[in-house]
Amino acid sequence: MKQIIFGAIASLAFTSASFAEEMRMAVTTSFHNSGLSDILLPEIKADLGLEVQLVVVGTGQALRLGAAGDVDAILVHSKKAEEEFLAGGNGTHRREIMYNDFVFIGPKGDAAGVRSADTAANALLKIATAHAVFVSRGDDSGTHKKELSLWQTADLNALELGDWYNAVGAGMGAALNTASGLGAYIMADRASWLNFGNKGDLELLFAGDPVLFNQYAYIPVNPEKHDHVQNDLAMKLEDWLVSERAKILINEYKINGETLFVFNAK
Repeated sequence: MKQIIFGAIASLAFTSASFAEEMRMAVTTSFHNSGLSDILLPEIKADLGLEVQLVVVGTGQALRLGAAGDVDAILVHSKKAEEEFLAGGNGTHRREIMYNDFVFIGPKGDAAGVRSADTAANALLKIATAHAVFVSRGDDSGTHKKELSLWQTADLNALELGDWYNAVGAGMGAALNTASGLGAYIMADRASWLNFGNKGDLELLFAGDPVLFNQYAYIPVNPEKHDHVQNDLAMKLEDWLVSERAKILINEYKINGETLFVFNAK
């Protein structure tokens, strides 16, 4: 009898030890498509006993989920929209975590001459002048917001472009698949491009303009606005995301020797 009781207690102790706390975080499709989430989440669970359930959407939708209190935190990449989110009392603060950059992808033949562009705006102008097929995410994501701002810099309105401009209303992976199928130009974040498996005839044609800098930031949802959100777990996760452990994992994540993200938390 004592042996049976001891076995039951041991089993209960194991179950309790293996139980993980859970929180929900809305993240950009680029963070997920890059493969970085597959690297970080198991380590977060191992180190913190925290199961982070991802809601993978564009930045605009992630901000709306946060504003509605449907997630505990968000990880996004559109500073202006993030600041508006905070100004509305929807988040407690904004913490920069890492960055990469946006790049222009297109067919190897490059009929529009994007390779010879000297700025990102000039790259778009070349595409527009050639009426070359272009795929836009069209989903109010951070990537889409950046693309629209670059069209404005080129003195063009994305809403007034011709049939060669295709807004697909999809995440980064799906948009890249569409571009590959059409042999089209597209703007993507470098991490998603490097991890993309269906490149077909596409290749990276233009990068390096400072305006293409792509910062990712973490924002806990405001518990004063939504008292059900798990701010304690959101803060626990933030402490891990800015730690030396996270820095090593983020900086050492590479595909074919190329770095996908650079840790810059302070």
